[in-house]
Amino acid sequence: MNLADIRSGDRRALSRFLTLVENNRDGVAEELTGLYQSADVHQIIGVTGPPGSGKSTLIAALTKRYRVRGRTVAVVAVDPSSPFTGGALLGDRIRMNALAGDKGVFIRSMASRGSLGGLAWRTQDVVRVLAAAGFDYVIVETVGAGQTAVDIAALAPTTIVVQAPGAGDDVQANKAGLLEIADILVVNKSDLPGAERAKNALKAMLELGHPTKSKAQDKPIWVPPIVLTSALEEKGIDDLAERIASQFNYLQKHGLLVEFQERQLRAEFMYRLRETLQVRLFDTFAEDEFAGIITRMVQERIDPQRAVDQLLQKLEFRRRN
Repeated sequence: MNLADIRSGDRRALSRFLTLVENNRDGVAEELTGLYQSADVHQIIGVTGPPGSGKSTLIAALTKRYRVRGRTVAVVAVDPSSPFTGGALLGDRIRMNALAGDKGVFIRSMASRGSLGGLAWRTQDVVRVLAAAGFDYVIVETVGAGQTAVDIAALAPTTIVVQAPGAGDDVQANKAGLLEIADILVVNKSDLPGAERAKNALKAMLELGHPTKSKAQDKPIWVPPIVLTSALEEKGIDDLAERIASQFNYLQKHGLLVEFQERQLRAEFMYRLRETLQVRLFDTFAEDEFAGIITRMVQERIDPQRAVDQLLQKLEFRRRN
């Protein structure tokens, strides 16, 4: 990889390298090592929320606003994969098609490839490359997977949770997950009936159970603002952009970006450790050994936990020999 070419605006070079990253090709890990010092965490904005809340349209409107201000934007849109073929529709790229002709905007769609938590396996690496490429903002849209889409909080120092009027039970269901990771709450589609009611419901939930209420009072507390937007009509977007800037300034002022980086690296380390151990475990055993274990479970001769225990016992025996 020639980082100079990528930073100079060579979109083909950037796209080619991101493809190598997504497929974890040989030599990519060494290339990525040099990016840890060049990536800037403050550029990253995460956007999550349930399906149908208008995340893609909101991101498109926010991107347009940043472009008016002369800022460059990269968007990473993670789409759900088929559990059978592994393919993805990549519909977010279609919904953001109006931005495609802007040289100051780069859109990358990624299939989740079965990864839980709302992100694809290689999203962290893709974001790091885009940040190092010099974009002023990198916006990451998660799979619209409700309460499970919380991994974004470990990736982005600014997490926006989007809701829509009429969510009702969805808002309640997301309370224990999405509301806890939100730095900014957005009620999108505010031109529809029930927007104020949704805003008041979110405000009540924050007052009752937001984790900031349990923090020590001698530490700075950021209370997530609630912003009403209508992405289709591009209303409330300026307010949202200002809230994003205020939240970043808050992190800077109180030295919290360093704390975030520590949490981010810890989460990434644990993820990569699990992934590497899993790969090495599967490389240790022959395919017919796994097939035999599955057969015994199907025949109800062994339960899944016991199967795992026996496999690990075999691994320990092989390691000693």
